[in-house]
Amino acid sequence: MNREEIKVCVLRVGGTNCDAETKRAFEELGVKAEIAHVNELVKRGNLLDYHVLVFPGGFSYGDYVRAGAIWAKWLLAKLSKELKTFVKENRPILGICNGFQVLVETGLLPGFDGITPYPDAALATNFPSGYNCRWIHLKQENKGRCIFTWKIPKGKILRIPVAHSEGRFMFAKEKEKAYLERLYENDQLVFRYCYRDGEYAGECFPTNPNGSFHDIAGICNPEGTIFGLMPHPERAFYWWQQPDWTRQKQMLQYGDGKLIFESLINYLEKKG
Repeated sequence: MNREEIKVCVLRVGGTNCDAETKRAFEELGVKAEIAHVNELVKRGNLLDYHVLVFPGGFSYGDYVRAGAIWAKWLLAKLSKELKTFVKENRPILGICNGFQVLVETGLLPGFDGITPYPDAALATNFPSGYNCRWIHLKQENKGRCIFTWKIPKGKILRIPVAHSEGRFMFAKEKEKAYLERLYENDQLVFRYCYRDGEYAGECFPTNPNGSFHDIAGICNPEGTIFGLMPHPERAFYWWQQPDWTRQKQMLQYGDGKLIFESLINYLEKKG
């Protein structure tokens, strides 16, 4: 598939944000990207016209009940058939921040046994509690399964910002050990919070900004085609988005966020 033929749909509802930044990141890399309100997709019935589906960050429907819960139930009620086909055909789905929360609430992630009727994980209130917006470091843990990071060397440290109140990734206490083993066995673990030198955060604030279990910042499904992460790669796409860009001795055109978008596009080009 040629790059200019790839069509990306960035979904939008009341309360989402960074949809424009996400669209711009894809367009910078030469693919077609469109922002569409979910009501438009239901009306047009054209979800399957797209090659990639993106759930951006924000606070969908005010994050009432739980972050991402209302949007997730809405999707399952209105677009369940099309969404299941999208997943069955292994079309890429990306969830950023609130989008990650939506993917967990819909049962698409971690997806150990396909789409589940009830979430197998949760993105709970930050610990310590409160909205947290800061630049953090991530270590790339995936061995190549995830199509959104397959071009990023394992062990590479990325610098990307977070901005959320409910980002603490967790499993039910009695399932933590078994589910963590499955993440490793299936190569579903993608990003973990770490220090600048790559040492893991050890669930310590603020290096781990939300108290996530095992410092988990991003995971994919067993097929590697559905990816959710709490950090915002679209906010680290250009060099000038970095908070200390004026003090950098060597200015690169792009930031680390570009690597995620580029990995996806290169995968689609290669897949054909």
